[in-house]
Amino acid sequence: MIAELIVENGVVLKGDGTPPFKASIVVDEGKIVEVGDAKGFTADEKLDATRCLAVPGFVNTHTHLSMTLFRGYADDLELGTWLRDHIWPVEAKLTSQSVRAGALLGVFEMIRSGTCAFADMYFFMDEVAEVVKKAGLRASLSYGMIELGDEERGKSELKKGKDFVRNYNGYADGRIKAMYGPHAPNTCSIDFLMKVRELADKDGVGIHIHLLETEEERKQLGENGLKKLEGFLKDDVLAAHCVWLSDSDIELLVQKGVKVSHNPVSNMKLASGIAKVHEMLEKGVCVSIGTDGCASNNNLDMFGTMKCTALLQKIRLMSPTSTTAKEVFSMATLNGAKSLGIHSGIIEKGWNADFICLDLTSERMLPLHNAVSNIVYSATPYDVVSCVVDGKVLMRDRKVLTLDKSEVIDEVEKAVEKLF
Repeated sequence: MIAELIVENGVVLKGDGTPPFKASIVVDEGKIVEVGDAKGFTADEKLDATRCLAVPGFVNTHTHLSMTLFRGYADDLELGTWLRDHIWPVEAKLTSQSVRAGALLGVFEMIRSGTCAFADMYFFMDEVAEVVKKAGLRASLSYGMIELGDEERGKSELKKGKDFVRNYNGYADGRIKAMYGPHAPNTCSIDFLMKVRELADKDGVGIHIHLLETEEERKQLGENGLKKLEGFLKDDVLAAHCVWLSDSDIELLVQKGVKVSHNPVSNMKLASGIAKVHEMLEKGVCVSIGTDGCASNNNLDMFGTMKCTALLQKIRLMSPTSTTAKEVFSMATLNGAKSLGIHSGIIEKGWNADFICLDLTSERMLPLHNAVSNIVYSATPYDVVSCVVDGKVLMRDRKVLTLDKSEVIDEVEKAVEKLF
């Protein structure tokens, strides 16, 4: 059989709990057709994975990609000051060109650091969609809608969100899914959220929203505030942060099948709090991992985010056995894929060919007593050698193939010069 790609001479960590084993990965039409012996297969393209570990690619379930342009800008400030005096004013100056530049920088960083799919909410999302198409990643994209209880503004925001969904859902040969993106319950009225719910049901797409990120939002909603959103919450909702959940809130999320994106680095940097990840996982909530935007992180590094996820829960509960490396790795891969509705997260026959190769000669990966522990607690983006998405090699031997780095830098420099 002639396949599109064979990854050979490597070690495979499937992501289903199976120990690493030597195997080839055969890929055709964007799917994995064999994991094991490639005898009987030939391929148009081969990827040498000698002394490399193939693992499922990471899924970053919450970010604002073009905020890469704000990396290092307005750090170490109180949240209200940070937003009102710095972030919102500069966002008001964003243009389609600057959003494109920030998105280019973001997808370049993602490919280099092992992320194969992501969920993004921001502005000028048509530009982001074009960048994703060019880069070769998977993405669930949404236009960020802020209504502030203003009926006319709400109509305008709904139209923009609806137009984006209907123009870009299934774009880039299906690698892009569109979602509705109401910003948060404290910036969107319940009436507006229910209108979003109606549109999402009609269009058969999901909803990406910030939920109970801060204590202030918790106070605004009230102790049993999520009950007010009961008609809005369904299993197609991806809720970012969820820091200030009560026990009854968690039960409601379980009942509704809501997916949660945990963003520990951003939550720490803005002093938003520590989410009850351990409790959510115990109750059966599908919890994944996001970096948030580079203005509040300041990178898109899923390795560092995984480590923070594990360590924060251990110190919060004073239990070193809480939130294990195995659980966190699944959050960053399989749970993330489930949250975005994509058949990725495990290297197995019939699944999407979305995986990365890590350098087994890296000092951070040696010795290999426990591959998953090394990935969560020790490895860094520097250990990513290759990246494959939808069966296409996006990075080979640490060189990104789908984007020209010098062009990315030029666009970013021009955008920053105009913004600041």
